[in-house]
Amino acid sequence: MDTQETNVKAQQGVTPEVSPISDSSDSRLVTPAPSSKDLMWCVGSKSMNYTATASHIDVLSDTGSLLGKMFSVAYVKDGGPQDVAQRPVTFCYNGGPGSSSVPINFGGIGPRRVKTNGTKHLSLPAVTEDNPSTLLCQSDLVFLDALGTGYSTIAHDVDPATLWNIDGDADAFCRAIIAWLDANNRWGSPVYLFGESYGTIRNSVLMRLLGEKGVPVRGVVMLSALFDWVQTLPGEDLYYLGMLPTFAATAKYFGRAGAEVDEETWFNDAMEFTETVYATALLRGDRLSAEKKSEVAEQMSELIGLPAELIEQHNLRIDLVTFRRNIVADKGLVAGRLDTRFTTAAPLPVQNSAGFFASEDPADDAVESVWATAFRAFLHEIGYKGAPIYLSQNYAVVNRSWKWQHMEPGIDQVVPAPNVTYDIAVALKRNPTMRIAVLGGRYDAATTYWNALHDFSCMFLPPELKERITFHLYSCGHMAYVDEPTLKQMSKDMEAFYAEM
Repeated sequence: MDTQETNVKAQQGVTPEVSPISDSSDSRLVTPAPSSKDLMWCVGSKSMNYTATASHIDVLSDTGSLLGKMFSVAYVKDGGPQDVAQRPVTFCYNGGPGSSSVPINFGGIGPRRVKTNGTKHLSLPAVTEDNPSTLLCQSDLVFLDALGTGYSTIAHDVDPATLWNIDGDADAFCRAIIAWLDANNRWGSPVYLFGESYGTIRNSVLMRLLGEKGVPVRGVVMLSALFDWVQTLPGEDLYYLGMLPTFAATAKYFGRAGAEVDEETWFNDAMEFTETVYATALLRGDRLSAEKKSEVAEQMSELIGLPAELIEQHNLRIDLVTFRRNIVADKGLVAGRLDTRFTTAAPLPVQNSAGFFASEDPADDAVESVWATAFRAFLHEIGYKGAPIYLSQNYAVVNRSWKWQHMEPGIDQVVPAPNVTYDIAVALKRNPTMRIAVLGGRYDAATTYWNALHDFSCMFLPPELKERITFHLYSCGHMAYVDEPTLKQMSKDMEAFYAEM
């Protein structure tokens, strides 16, 4: 799944074991030859011929030395040479960091997807279909696995630490994208980026880097976005502010609040309360009067479905772990993180590790493994046989090794808590014809929608640039494509986005 590992887990200070992907004995650096197959997409009366290609892209330094081999799966719609050369091409990826691109490919926008069943757990055999909502209708697609994930490998003599950080990762993707454009003679194609979760941090830096390398980006899609790292840290007011509307939506979904109000209105009311009441209360800390504290706690209780007494005990600051443990505790369940509508049986009392609980997610468990097996079957179908183990997730190594420092443009120093909106603003000012679409879900507690809105509002862009940015809010969690009605609406929004100039 495209998840960003929790801070609890990322900051445990555990020294990761040596990753097999960086072991000098790893034979996977000798990668199979590319494999392609001509396929047909058919949905109702519509059909489209396309070519699927699995291959590795050499990621080279400026001096030509090998940094790694990035695994890719490309879908190119059939057409004449001129049509193909000028058709849009979108580079797609998940995040983590430590996730391959399988979820967004076989779960979301690729020409084939695994059918989902609401919030129910999937099982084998996977039911796949030609995806009615594939982005291939608007653009050729290239799905990229970050180095250290999927079948992507790091060169034997390269220190993974140089790549497992914000700037090194974006630089590797920049080099891979340029290499793909060059190898496939696609310099006339409008270039789009489609990133999910940590992929939106990658997008933010990459859209600037590509421009600096002479590749003007036409459009950027930010799905389940995160830009300011501070907002992920419990103890920071921005964290609690971002969580409250998502908690409110979840409480309504489980029938714990908002019984007489529709979903959209309830969420909007929570957004308004967050900015007009809750923010002021948090900023006052213990200077907030006892009477006002009790009043705000009662208001929060009505919104998020937890007892006012509990909220007061936590000084109005309810973290995600507390909410997940309590919102459906009377049913012996805990709620999900990536999508709070998903539930699973509560852990035993002895399983009280905060790190363990934070990384356990029923939303992830419900779909990830089935997506991965369907994808592996597809690779065999097109004739590509890679290593026995495909690292659809490599959080234990990549995420725990990740360095979050970032050299932000115009700051002139490495920032330990990155805010990549500076990169976005610079890229947009340099290329004012670019468009950005920000997509979020009400039930996403990993990358909350309020924070994305807040971050963009603090860029203070002139009106003509703000007009280049659109926001779309859906009734879904982190993985918008799990919810089929959401996927259909997202497809319509993407059709309009790609039609804009």
